[in-house]
Amino acid sequence: MAFTSLSTDIYLPAMPAMSISLHGDAALTVTGFLIGFAIAQLIWGPISDRFGRKPPLYIGMILFTIGSAGCALSTEMYQIVFWRVFQAAGACTGPMLARAMIRDLFSRTRAAQMLSTLIIVMAIAPIAGPLLGGQIIRYLQWPVIFWFLAAVGVLMFIALFWLPETLPAEKRTGDSLGSAFTHYLHLLKNRSFMRFTLCVTFYYVAVYAFIVGSPSVYISGFGADPQHYGWLFAVNIIGVVGMSFINKRLVQRFPLEQMLKTAAAIASIMALLMCISLAIFPKNMLAMAACIFVFFSMNGVIAASATAAALDAVPGTAGSASALIGALQYGSGIISSLMLAALNDGTPWAMAGIMTIFTLLSGMMAFGRMRHQTLAGAE
Repeated sequence: MAFTSLSTDIYLPAMPAMSISLHGDAALTVTGFLIGFAIAQLIWGPISDRFGRKPPLYIGMILFTIGSAGCALSTEMYQIVFWRVFQAAGACTGPMLARAMIRDLFSRTRAAQMLSTLIIVMAIAPIAGPLLGGQIIRYLQWPVIFWFLAAVGVLMFIALFWLPETLPAEKRTGDSLGSAFTHYLHLLKNRSFMRFTLCVTFYYVAVYAFIVGSPSVYISGFGADPQHYGWLFAVNIIGVVGMSFINKRLVQRFPLEQMLKTAAAIASIMALLMCISLAIFPKNMLAMAACIFVFFSMNGVIAASATAAALDAVPGTAGSASALIGALQYGSGIISSLMLAALNDGTPWAMAGIMTIFTLLSGMMAFGRMRHQTLAGAE
């Protein structure tokens, strides 16, 4: 689960140096990664439903390791963007199949609890990543960051030998891979599944707007030291961990939909307050950071509750469903990075505006009227 966060967050403090060294906008490396991450999941999903969860994981770790080494050896921006796409094709197997494996093993409410546990584990990467990356860039050059990721890939490949297969042969789909891809059409027609999926997708557009835009906003806009940026980023993840612990208990007492609505409402209010504080106190970084902290804390509830509810709507195709959720969830970062590149005016407003608009859209999905009936052909 941590591969996405680790791969995108660890080199955030090095992005200004990478832009200078590679003669281009380092934000493109995030865009390239998310493109590969989103598309590759759609391929791995049906494969995992057909052949089991572990074979794609083995191949994915190999691709991730090769891609990380390619990034470290890159000398031009177009080279590292290519290898980031390659790296992402392998990295996406981790979080995608982790969700599918949870659905293999647990029912709806229990799955939400376990997804909260995974989010807690996953949160280690965003905390450690920028801090570690900041120290590496302080003493060494940015390619060392990607050599470190290559070493992580090797260790994860070895660790997979101890991971059990969660999808036994008798539960695997007997369809050919070609017909398996038609599952995506059925999923897109399933109103219940898409409602929860779009809820978390819109929220992650806002999340990635912060991830991609915050180095420029904090370091260039507010003048924060690059070495301290990691702490400004990491404090938000503490909120995610705390709310994930709380969410594990709350899902036993309250319906998933109620938890999702509450979290989406709080996130929307914080996004609006962030814009208000920015208008009233344009130089006050702490006021903005406080709103973002609460907004980010809702990640543990929104992601776990929406994902568990979406997967529960389509129990027979957990691999493909998890792949589609992941493709839309993490592919949403493409929207964020492109919008930031187009709207960036050197102020925090581009990031704040994108975060607010898409958080409100996420809230609309959370509060949308539930329709249990699906279109023809959906399960």
